[in-house]
Amino acid sequence: MLADAYIHQLSPFAIQLTESVGLRWYGLAYIAGFIVGWWFIRWMAKTDRSPLTPDQAGDLLFAGVLGVLFGGRIGYALFYDPHLFVGFSESFPWWDLLAINRGGMASHGGIIGVLVAFVVWGRKHKIPVMHLADLASVGGTAGLFFGRIANFINGELWGKQIDNQAQAPWWSVKYPSEITEVWTHNAEQFGEKLAALEPLRTTIVSGNDTFYQQIVTEAYTGNTTVTETIAPVLTAWYPSQLFQAISDGPLLLGALILVWLVPRKPGVVSGWFLIVYGLLRVLTEVFRQPDEGVSIIFGLSRGQLLSTGMVCAGVVMIVVCAKMSATKYGGIIQTKQAST
Repeated sequence: MLADAYIHQLSPFAIQLTESVGLRWYGLAYIAGFIVGWWFIRWMAKTDRSPLTPDQAGDLLFAGVLGVLFGGRIGYALFYDPHLFVGFSESFPWWDLLAINRGGMASHGGIIGVLVAFVVWGRKHKIPVMHLADLASVGGTAGLFFGRIANFINGELWGKQIDNQAQAPWWSVKYPSEITEVWTHNAEQFGEKLAALEPLRTTIVSGNDTFYQQIVTEAYTGNTTVTETIAPVLTAWYPSQLFQAISDGPLLLGALILVWLVPRKPGVVSGWFLIVYGLLRVLTEVFRQPDEGVSIIFGLSRGQLLSTGMVCAGVVMIVVCAKMSATKYGGIIQTKQAST
């Protein structure tokens, strides 16, 4: 008999100072991704696989950071929640677009933002923009990997329900926050499940939280009585964040390394990045819940549609860049640049 599904009890904070302030794993994921990206670009420069100098690696990374942050946030608002552009409040940060906790970032927007930043930086330093895109494609896989791990730690971007709930596999995941995020908003539909929580009224103290919020809080602090009570009635979900961490990290990196074993013309590697990343996203999105409030078109989620567009753009890039007369760069097994 398989073990029961994993009960999610991870804290979004690596170091927590107050209830809402501290060092979050999501922020550390970005930092780790940028460090790995910087190391890769600097290695390419030091080994003569790139026309950049080692000192330029930091400047390029800074441009990439700005592109990811601005592009990722603007992309989320543009693709998933346009109301963020016109939403304002009386509390910090006043403009909803700046409230990162409302929706977060979009990876597709981050990719576009990086490309725009590299166009500006590349023209300024007279380095082929498409080569910079190639560097970002390989170096950025670490950031994609760490980002999805952080999504899982945060308990966000849930996957779809496991079909056979009675025999949920050990690798599926149950979120205690389902109680407050789903059940209490649909009390008639989930009345039976809410009723199963009633015995806990005599064993926990609600404090300043509501009864149901206190259950979630106690579950995340490791209260065994609470966990044993809610586990049988919680829904088991696909850990789509981990699926996409594997696909966007190791699998994507491995494919790009194979492409770049020998020097390539600028744009060829990033073209393959768009193709492989797009295809993997289309496949893994099958296990992920569509974003709330975003329509399904032709049976595809918004993420799948954007990824399909990436695949098409990648094919065009490879065809165009392969025909261009340009110096080849990179090459994992060859260190010297080659001219066409």
